[in-house]
Amino acid sequence: MTTRRPTPSRRSLLRAMAALPASALVLGEMPGLLGTALAAAPPGGSATRYTIVPFLNSDDGTVNVYQADDATDFRLVRSAAYTPPANRIRDASVIKHTNGYYYLTYTTHTWQDPSTTIGFARSSDRLTWTFLYDYPVPVANLSRAWAPEWFVDSDGSVNIIVSCSTTDDEWMFTPYLLKATNPGLTAWSSPVALSGIGENHIDTFIVKLGSTYHAFTKNETTKYIEYATATRLAGPYTISRTGNWAGWGSYREGPALVQLDNGGWRIFFDGYGDGSYYYSDSYDTFTTWSAPKALPGVSGTARHFTVVKETVTGGVNLPKNVTRSFRSVNYTTRHWQAQSSLLNLSVVTASSTTAEKQAATFTVVPGLADANGYSFRDASGNYLRHYSFRARFDPNDGTPTFAKDATFIARTGTTSGSARFESYNYPGYYLRHYDYQLRVEQPDGTELFRQDSSFLPVTAWA
Repeated sequence: MTTRRPTPSRRSLLRAMAALPASALVLGEMPGLLGTALAAAPPGGSATRYTIVPFLNSDDGTVNVYQADDATDFRLVRSAAYTPPANRIRDASVIKHTNGYYYLTYTTHTWQDPSTTIGFARSSDRLTWTFLYDYPVPVANLSRAWAPEWFVDSDGSVNIIVSCSTTDDEWMFTPYLLKATNPGLTAWSSPVALSGIGENHIDTFIVKLGSTYHAFTKNETTKYIEYATATRLAGPYTISRTGNWAGWGSYREGPALVQLDNGGWRIFFDGYGDGSYYYSDSYDTFTTWSAPKALPGVSGTARHFTVVKETVTGGVNLPKNVTRSFRSVNYTTRHWQAQSSLLNLSVVTASSTTAEKQAATFTVVPGLADANGYSFRDASGNYLRHYSFRARFDPNDGTPTFAKDATFIARTGTTSGSARFESYNYPGYYLRHYDYQLRVEQPDGTELFRQDSSFLPVTAWA
């Protein structure tokens, strides 16, 4: 438990409310959260796992491994997981190959020095890595080969997009395509420059949707991330978005994209100009993007990474249509308890009254808005929902808004058997206790928040 945050002034709240549409006032939520994105549950008996392997702002000689189940709250799982036998490791890109191994490719020298090779390492578990080799990129008069990015095409071919400069202008980069010519990823085709993107672009990252290749690439003059499309991997690409087209700002680099469980796309990028790492989401095939937010926990620590997403066994095992009580993992005598229609974290013991035990007992049912999620009903038949970020119990009014407010996606908690509950209609916001009150809030990347938002389903008190 931490100190209560300052309460906003009445004037600031009134200004915020005046700027909201009437529908938002009905919902009872504050600005900056309205939207159509919904959280999505992974298949039953499984969990989603996002892994990043960044080099560090303080050390480009090693990488850490982080993972998250929501692509936001990354936690450290192995520090200094891989240190190459010589040189440096920067701009590490990670994939999981069809042979079950994870592969890294990376820049082998610091930015001040010539760098004509890209490095490779392999792991069976993401945590322990083995150096494979340094590959001399065969570009004539090469000065620097930077930021190699994996791209696996829809035909299964494995490719790398690497940014190269030559000795006649060591800071003028062009993206080149390398294609693996054997399953072990030890032999590569001759480099081919991506047509249409051309010189002065670096950190090119590509995804394919249908028959279209979508490229995100940094313009080294303007320092903006630009957007281009093509019908062939090698191009020609047409750059159609330039400048601050997505609202991300300038002095941004290292774009990397991953598709979320709910079908949207998330881009991560390095805000090296201000020392933060950002993410932004799109739900209309890259046309518009949410306002960028600093990535909690790793922002200011991690540098230039890509993401590998997997569906893994495990996940939360919480039966439905049963009664349960929910105990805090870090305040182990305290449980969820309904008090005057609000959800609080109260001490409940064997000596508590029958009424107190009944108020700490809930029926777990399929999510009102998504049966793969969860809803919680108290003894009086009211449902747990968020309202103005506060967790409370209200009668089901049958509206879609109520159903969404009352639906939560279960994510794995910090201790065995525990769960964290993510808001269905405010993805990335979790039920957490604060001053013994339950609210939905965004993670701040700390272990304290993860513990405050982790609850253990236990035998019902009543």
